[in-house]
Amino acid sequence: MNWHAIRAIYRFEMARTFRTITQSIASPVLSTSLYFVVFGAAIGSRMGEIDGVSYGAFIIPGLIMLSLLNESISNASFGIYMPKWAGTIYELLSAPVSYVEVVLGYVGAAATKSMMLGVLILVTARLFVPYEIAHPLLMVVFLVLTAVTFSLFGFIIGLWADDFQKLQVIPLMIVTPLTFLGGAFYSISMLPPVWQKIALFNPVVYLVSGFRWSFYGTSDVNVGISLAAIVGFLAVCLAAVWWIFRTGWKLRA
Repeated sequence: MNWHAIRAIYRFEMARTFRTITQSIASPVLSTSLYFVVFGAAIGSRMGEIDGVSYGAFIIPGLIMLSLLNESISNASFGIYMPKWAGTIYELLSAPVSYVEVVLGYVGAAATKSMMLGVLILVTARLFVPYEIAHPLLMVVFLVLTAVTFSLFGFIIGLWADDFQKLQVIPLMIVTPLTFLGGAFYSISMLPPVWQKIALFNPVVYLVSGFRWSFYGTSDVNVGISLAAIVGFLAVCLAAVWWIFRTGWKLRA
């Protein structure tokens, strides 16, 4: 394993983030803060509790998950697509670096940036609403697994995309709607019985529900099933990356 190559890719991607810190960090945190202002402070103060938790605190896990999914995909997809678009990918292809090391470098950096953002949003939420974390270790497990899994997913999107529009299609048209409909702002138990059953086909429900359980000990889905869902999706992404390399679908400009 060429750890020097992994560290070089990782440091390059992290340096790019800090060069564009307004876009990469400040903008998502500010956008999420507006959700806290509107839904937490303004609307939340007029709503009752959900499962014994104030509405402002109830939406914290959902908002973190919303940002985590989008930023993980965006960071990883743009990270690998930009060298393809600029033509600098050939420098990477000509270097003595295996595809495994490329994945570790890019996905590791994307996951790190997403987790940093998640922690910043968690800290920012304290300014607007009080909350407690009942199971901090499990919260960290969900945070790490989600960041790594969707960074892998974003890496695959970056390999697949051949223009900037394709980079945005899946996050905007699929992931964001699934997150809003996945219980980020409400409990699916509030839905009519038919829609409760339909909601269970939304994979994001399991992520949001498990993450919320780590905060308050309440969830719409058993936490074991939520963990199994995220581990299963991680396995699917790993298998997809393995298949890409196995079949010779190389990084190409």
